[in-house]
Amino acid sequence: MEKKHHFRASKIPLLMQYCCLFLFIFTIFTTNTTQAFDYSDALSKSLLYFEAQRSGRLPYNQRVTWRDHSALIDGLEQGVDLVGGYYDAGDHVKFGLPMAFTVTMLSWGAIEYWKEIEDAGELQHTMEAIKWGTDYFIKAHTSANVLWAEVGDGDTDHYCWQRPEDMTTSRRAFKIDENNPGSDLAGETSAAMAAASIVFKKTNPHYSHLLLHHAQQLFEFGDKYRGKYDASVGAVKSYYASVSGYMDELLWAATWLYKATDKEEYLEYVINNANYFGGTGWSMTEFSWDVKYAGLQLITSQFLNQAKHKKHSDILEQYKSKAEYYICSCLNKNINGSNVERTPAGLLYIRQWNNMQHVSTASFLLTIYSDFLKNTNQKLTCHGGIVDHNEILSFAKSQVDYILGSNPMNMSYLVGFGPSYPKRVHHRGASIMSYKENKGFIGCTQGYDNWYSKEDPNPNVLVGALVGGPDWQDNFEDKRENFMQTEACTYNTAPLVGLFAKFLHIENNKMVHDCNSLLVASFK
Repeated sequence: MEKKHHFRASKIPLLMQYCCLFLFIFTIFTTNTTQAFDYSDALSKSLLYFEAQRSGRLPYNQRVTWRDHSALIDGLEQGVDLVGGYYDAGDHVKFGLPMAFTVTMLSWGAIEYWKEIEDAGELQHTMEAIKWGTDYFIKAHTSANVLWAEVGDGDTDHYCWQRPEDMTTSRRAFKIDENNPGSDLAGETSAAMAAASIVFKKTNPHYSHLLLHHAQQLFEFGDKYRGKYDASVGAVKSYYASVSGYMDELLWAATWLYKATDKEEYLEYVINNANYFGGTGWSMTEFSWDVKYAGLQLITSQFLNQAKHKKHSDILEQYKSKAEYYICSCLNKNINGSNVERTPAGLLYIRQWNNMQHVSTASFLLTIYSDFLKNTNQKLTCHGGIVDHNEILSFAKSQVDYILGSNPMNMSYLVGFGPSYPKRVHHRGASIMSYKENKGFIGCTQGYDNWYSKEDPNPNVLVGALVGGPDWQDNFEDKRENFMQTEACTYNTAPLVGLFAKFLHIENNKMVHDCNSLLVASFK
């Protein structure tokens, strides 16, 4: 009996392995019809992108080897150390607002899908991506009421087509302070550091505490000295103007500080300013680096399920109503016509320039809300009908799969993923021969003449970048000068990290379930 028991105990895992191998091979051969994507590969590649966007002195474990050190004297003119951080897109300006939103979204993904990212073996890389941003914010927040908002000048930068390692453009730095307020920038940076403090709470408590200290100071600064940052930093107006104002960022920051500290004062702020700041007034159909309402409405609506928030239920219900409006608009279920448009192939379509940023953020919020409904055994009631968590998740997955190649162009808009992806990304560093290969100086006009105008694919693949994507008819032109479609940004990819981990987890669970079903059937 003992030998027989031993034999059966070892045989089942072996059968499981054969079964999973069979299912894996079956999945590969049916990819053309079922569009089963390798979310593990997508996750790993999405994190590589942030290494390609690093500014400053690169670490010993840098994996994107075509990049080298750059912008090593940032802040020197102003007497501060502003070396580090991220370039936002295909140029070399460090814009504070989109960088902070990038870190907030990376952190939110890590908080929600910690286990899934860890199981995929990418937790360390995710935390490194977050920390590269927060280390810079610590430097940029030089005193309680001073935050450096931008390094570099968009106008002079755009006259040049250079590798970051060759940069000759202005590295002038711009700040916000008591006399030149920027509540939106202070608020988003506070939110980023508060969210990141949750990420590092268990593994690096000292660093987490430091981030929280900065987050609280920045929130107080932004709240006390109110104003739009683009009124104080004129150089940013043509690039990242704060159209939505600063009220959404102050509510957003307070929401994240409440999640990080559990201090009632932050929740009271979100409740007391709900109406005046538009938190319970604005019905949104987008969520982006500029407009935070949908995100904070979704988070605050989840507070309703906790008994300790019962006294705030009236206001929280209003927040929930606005969160549901956003979700319903993405699902095309608001009967008054206030829905997000879609391309013929079903991609959410907000605007012509860099539409994919809105697809990735929407997919993220939809997935978060689907999880919430599932965990609380609730359904969503839209004007166009009742929706369960599976329908919401399925739609979010359809958007992610469109990004990865399930689209009329049969193209992955995540660079470096799959057999077909954009080869001429609008990105200075990627489009010019690597500095590691040729250290010969390349000037502003030389870059335009010899590299920008080339029709050849970029010599360096910007792996993990999510480009702007197709137009309203699902058409895409892979041309370097077509920046509306071929430029990528850090905040495009940031929400995808958590999403790829989530969908990988679902696929793995499904495979295990299918294997178990086959095994049970084989023993009958």
